Amino acid sequence: MFKSLLLKGRFLGVLLCCLVSSVVVTAQTKYKGKVIASDDKLPIIGASVRVKGAATGAITDVNGDFTLSLSPGNTLVISYIGYVTKEITVGTDVNLNITLIAGNNTLNEVVVTGYGSQRKKDLVGAVAVVDVAAANRQPTSSVENQLQGQAAGVTVIASGQPGENPSVKIRGANTFGNNQPLYVVDGVPTTNVSDINPNDVASMQVLKDASSASIYGARAANGVIVITTKKGNGKVSVSYDAYYGTQVPKGGNVFNLLNPQEMTSLRTLAIQNTAALKGIPVDLSSNLYGPNGNVLPDYISAGSTGPYGVHDGDPAVDPSKYNVNPFYTSGDPSGFYRITKANKAGTDWYHEIFKSAPIQSHNLALSGSSDLATYLFSMNYYNQKGTLIDTYDKRYTVRANTSFNVSKHIRVGENLSYSVTENPLINENDEGSGIGMAFREQPIIPVYDIAGNYAGSNTANLGNARNPVAIQQRTGNNYGAYNRLFGNAFAEVDFLKYFTLRTQFGGEYYSDYNHSFTYPEYENSENNTTNSYSENSFNGYNYTWTNTLTYHQTIRKHDIKLLVGTENYKNRYETLGATNTGYFTFDKNYTTITTGTGTPTAYSTIQRDKLQSLIARLDYTFNDEFLLNATLRRDGSSRFLTYQYGWFPAVSAGWRISQESFLKKAAWISDLKIRGGYGVMGNQINVDPSNAFTTFGAIKTNSYYDIAGTSTSTVAGFTQTRIGNPDAKWELDKNLNIGFDGSFFNQKWDISADYYKKIITGLLFNPNLPGTAGSATAPYSNVGAMNNTGLDIAIGTHQTLGHDLKMNASLTFTTYHNVIKAVTVGQPYFDQNSGRFNGSSIIRNQVGGPVGGFFGYKTDGFWNSQAEIDAANTKAGGTYQTDAAVGRFKYADVNGDGKVDASDRTLLGNPNPKFTGGLNLDFTYKNFDLNMFWYGSYGNKIWNDVRWWTDFYANFAGAKSKTALYDSWTPTHMNAKAPIQEIDGSFSTNTVPNSYYVENGSYLRLKNLQIGYKFAPNLIKSIGLSSARIYLSGANLITITKYSGVDPEIVGGGTTSNTNSSTNFGVDRGNYSPSRTYLLGVQVKF
Repeated sequence: MFKSLLLKGRFLGVLLCCLVSSVVVTAQTKYKGKVIASDDKLPIIGASVRVKGAATGAITDVNGDFTLSLSPGNTLVISYIGYVTKEITVGTDVNLNITLIAGNNTLNEVVVTGYGSQRKKDLVGAVAVVDVAAANRQPTSSVENQLQGQAAGVTVIASGQPGENPSVKIRGANTFGNNQPLYVVDGVPTTNVSDINPNDVASMQVLKDASSASIYGARAANGVIVITTKKGNGKVSVSYDAYYGTQVPKGGNVFNLLNPQEMTSLRTLAIQNTAALKGIPVDLSSNLYGPNGNVLPDYISAGSTGPYGVHDGDPAVDPSKYNVNPFYTSGDPSGFYRITKANKAGTDWYHEIFKSAPIQSHNLALSGSSDLATYLFSMNYYNQKGTLIDTYDKRYTVRANTSFNVSKHIRVGENLSYSVTENPLINENDEGSGIGMAFREQPIIPVYDIAGNYAGSNTANLGNARNPVAIQQRTGNNYGAYNRLFGNAFAEVDFLKYFTLRTQFGGEYYSDYNHSFTYPEYENSENNTTNSYSENSFNGYNYTWTNTLTYHQTIRKHDIKLLVGTENYKNRYETLGATNTGYFTFDKNYTTITTGTGTPTAYSTIQRDKLQSLIARLDYTFNDEFLLNATLRRDGSSRFLTYQYGWFPAVSAGWRISQESFLKKAAWISDLKIRGGYGVMGNQINVDPSNAFTTFGAIKTNSYYDIAGTSTSTVAGFTQTRIGNPDAKWELDKNLNIGFDGSFFNQKWDISADYYKKIITGLLFNPNLPGTAGSATAPYSNVGAMNNTGLDIAIGTHQTLGHDLKMNASLTFTTYHNVIKAVTVGQPYFDQNSGRFNGSSIIRNQVGGPVGGFFGYKTDGFWNSQAEIDAANTKAGGTYQTDAAVGRFKYADVNGDGKVDASDRTLLGNPNPKFTGGLNLDFTYKNFDLNMFWYGSYGNKIWNDVRWWTDFYANFAGAKSKTALYDSWTPTHMNAKAPIQEIDGSFSTNTVPNSYYVENGSYLRLKNLQIGYKFAPNLIKSIGLSSARIYLSGANLITITKYSGVDPEIVGGGTTSNTNSSTNFGVDRGNYSPSRTYLLGVQVKF
């Protein structure tokens, strides 16, 4: 039904828009006008001229001219970016000459907030207004990525993977789980904006505190981002925006790895060190590197089990003996005869899988308006090939946005978008991915063997890593397509002069289909010898039906706006998939679930939830000086059982102090307002819709039993799959905000600052249960609490530096401090993410510490002599530190009890930055423009897990770093970075988490630099263009950081599903880093 209604609404909108051009407007007079600039007297192209209180409007042409049908007494509102908005009342003179004064007009800008709009100068909540024009210079398909550095209080960590969602946090971590904000697109709440065309966005506002966001109730605790898409305005126009460019991965020795000959030197060093520590003879012989362990072979393997380290001329490498079938479907690959030539120069695995790649975007839009309608139709094609081979993001988007004045008091409209996205995401930041293998696979291994088949680690002493190129190329035929229809339809009626009734029905329908084939592997020391094929699909819909009644009246000095309404939300989501094995051919046209010879396995899931709400909002202004806002929302959620309903109130007030007599003489103050607010927001995103219920299921491996013991008498049974908690309820965020907004020196400087404190209680968490509880999923309970405090600052300036030189600049600054106050009953912490440390976690969330803090032993230099160790043991009256030996890490005795044990583990670093900031600089000189955007993060730490693989010879026999060979402890190099290199691992080197892996993650990056030229109107008018601009752009051009890894911008903790998790981030296991991008773009309008 939902889909049918939306399709019908869209058809009606298109039909009416086509008819509107034939409507003849009568009873009005045609007025002509020209808009020029006060400073240079030149015509302003693209200025907005609209009738106040009506949908009628126009856009000035290349000569600054416009034509409108008006009636005497109509008020025109004329505006253009960088100029003060002007209002004039037309009389009988039909020729209008209008001059706009250069300056800033952001104070009177109307911004969209919760279920309404306000002048920016009247906001009393913490609302950040995003400069969409500046944000849109970022070459990305994601409006979330464009938010980075554009709004104070918003932290965005972007991935280099095409189509990957960034981590977006508003005012830091607000929960132990998902911190994703709520998005409201054209009045429709959603959690997914990944397929919104950035060119369609007209405005973005970030609601950060309770007074601005609590009207969204149970979904507002992580903040709300309000997005409004473009509408038609003025005469019919066609615009085309496009860019094409290339992305270049990071160059050089990215992981700082050794070449093959250096690897033999490191092996020698580790053997010698181990022999010295253990007092055993040195044996350097190797079946790969010869009796002295330092001669590189010509071939690393020949045969199925050897010989290894073969040289030219050996009969074992006779090509006629080669026998490898890369497409084998049965049998044992141990019968293969491999011949792999050694790459003595070393394989650069990173640049074997990371290549330069193209990126392009094309956007076409038709828009316009008349007295009776506005309309906009847009189409976008976006195609980004990933610098990591066989990754990409391809998207097609169309949008139709129309509205109609049925009468003077009745308006209807619709806004629909449809998108198709092809994007086979990989699990990035994963040591087992192709990126992870790029720092693990030995450099002596080539990409291909002598026959052009994949080479690998199927050779002694070369570790168990897998060929990164093979990993990526074997995903080449995997496919996934995501389809989404999103939008709304509305009707609005004015009555009794002061009342407006509005109903809006919006939502989305989406579906996804993907399939993947897992190839058998023959080239590695640890192979997957089976093949498998899987198909997966999901589909769902949700809708939101909102009905509001607004009363707005100005009575002398009192401006009153009251809104009340209801809202109903319903969501349904289903998945279905199957897997089979044993395929006789790898032809993608043959493989289906039914053509496999194995036994298919299938699964399906379903999820449903609802939300019913009552909303109320009051905006009151007295004498344009005192402002009051109050909101109240009541939500009822099906995700909870006993406590389904919650109230979410908020109140805020502002005082425009610049209106007071004692400041009116201060001409340098254009506007100054102080404000404060307090309220309560809720969060239900971290609880499963079935959390309240105890569920059971029949699982063959768990609940089926051979009752009679005959192997043929299996009886189906049930096992508990989930333990229910009917008493779970909302997470509550009590929020205090105090701030001020100021505009100075004739609105040439703007400053906004906010201090906030958030007391968050009832955090939902599912602690680990004892084994006696069985394998059922633990329920989420309200057991946690945390506090956040912080400061948001935004500064902007608009300057004329010369006759033709102008500058706009904006700076955002965000800082916050997070402290955990409670975790769970009887437990002061919970651990996560053990990685390769034998069960010891690297992340501890503990009371008094930050969310996601790194945890382990603190290194305190090295043990430089046996005498030093003996003295420590004597003082401790026993063993001071397990496995203490010369050259190994010395750990700090944190608790001061005279020895090192588990109680000395401590917080080693905080992945949350102390502050982040963004700087936009825009310069225009005549027809030229220069824009740059800098973004920085300071004070955050990164757990560099890549070091575990590369800096310790003992950790598998994979690739190693130059640090391990040239900057590890030796008797002549005690002031080293890494500990002594050994054959075996130990507690005092690499088997427990310690501070060696924690690095400074601060950075400053030139995110975007753009140089453009706008053609003069007289040059392009003859070819039918009203405006034309070309530009060159570069992204990620400069990065300043002390971090030794590939890139300091780390997303998630290992999978694509947890990029917004607050307890699993800042860990680098092989990040898909952003690439440098160079673009050529064009923007034209007809």
